[in-house]
Amino acid sequence: MLKQYRLKDYNFRLILWLVVLSTLGVLLVGSADASLQTKQMAGVIGGGAAMLIVSLIDYSWIMNFYWLMYIANIGILAAVRIFGRSVNGASRWISIAGIRFQPVELSKILLVIFFSRYFMNHENDLNKPRILIRSILLVGLPLALIFMQPDMKNTITIAALFAIMYFIAGLSWKYILSVLIVVVPLFIIFMSIVVQPDQTLIRDYQRKRIMAFLNPDNEEYSDGTTQQNNSVIAIGSGELSGKGLNNSDVSSANKGNFIAEIQTDFIFAVAGEELGFMGSAGIVILLLLIVLECLITSMRAKDLAGKVLCCGLASLIAIQSFINIGVATRMLPNTGTPLPFVSYGLTSLMTLFFGMGFVLNVGLQTKIRFSAYSRRRRGTRRARA
Repeated sequence: MLKQYRLKDYNFRLILWLVVLSTLGVLLVGSADASLQTKQMAGVIGGGAAMLIVSLIDYSWIMNFYWLMYIANIGILAAVRIFGRSVNGASRWISIAGIRFQPVELSKILLVIFFSRYFMNHENDLNKPRILIRSILLVGLPLALIFMQPDMKNTITIAALFAIMYFIAGLSWKYILSVLIVVVPLFIIFMSIVVQPDQTLIRDYQRKRIMAFLNPDNEEYSDGTTQQNNSVIAIGSGELSGKGLNNSDVSSANKGNFIAEIQTDFIFAVAGEELGFMGSAGIVILLLLIVLECLITSMRAKDLAGKVLCCGLASLIAIQSFINIGVATRMLPNTGTPLPFVSYGLTSLMTLFFGMGFVLNVGLQTKIRFSAYSRRRRGTRRARA
């Protein structure tokens, strides 16, 4: 379970980027809502501690329990359906001993771990129809439970994450093209139905968000565009260097309460307004550096499971970052996705740190070091013989 690692193999660059980005997150959350800053700081400390502990445990050993993780994942998602707390018409949270958390955030990490090991176990059969169908069914069950919460954004996020991981594991292009041939017409049909006022495929609030994005000038959907319009104004008002953290400008989107949930979904608006273009660009660069460190580690992984694991976590951070910033800049419909390591949300924050612990451990067991270790073991056995 525990192995002896060399300190020089530890990825201190990744830790540095995470510390800098999460520190910015604490400052921005505190500026958006001072009452939440202490909780965010506690989440960073707790998540960082969990990351360091996980980074020292052999990820291959943890993956021996991948089926147990899958069953536990289905269990907590099912618990949301039974015991979930409803907020704004959606049951996405459960409370245990007075602690409220969002199981879907943990579900993302557990699914990344599960499919990393599952794909490695079927490395030579990934393009066989039976494995492809079985994999789709395995991801389909948690996706159905998440969609019923309802939570469309995370349903789409996990579906995209699964597709990326399967491709990294070795899915043939012919299957990808076949899926696209089917998915594109289905998407067109889906959108043609959704725009109808009497449609029943999705909830009314979900349709309004889509329609507000497609018809931003239509007064009927003005409520859905107000927050995004104010977010764009806030980002633009920060100009090059921003107005400064915790500024007292009452006309700001932050202090003037022009944007709801600014500490979570629209935290990038706070960054744009108070840190300006330079600060916002810095956050994007830090997120990019974290993703790149995960990808670099994946290329050095000792096995397919480590490779897919790192790529999966990199993809998760990239997808969520793209969606959050896209919403804040009005390039995407309003979805309510947190910005990794920056937005307020202890479940998301701590589970992402937990995931980064796996990336660090994969980096400690690179294929170069693993091969050298194996050669030394073989040489020792020969000498004893």
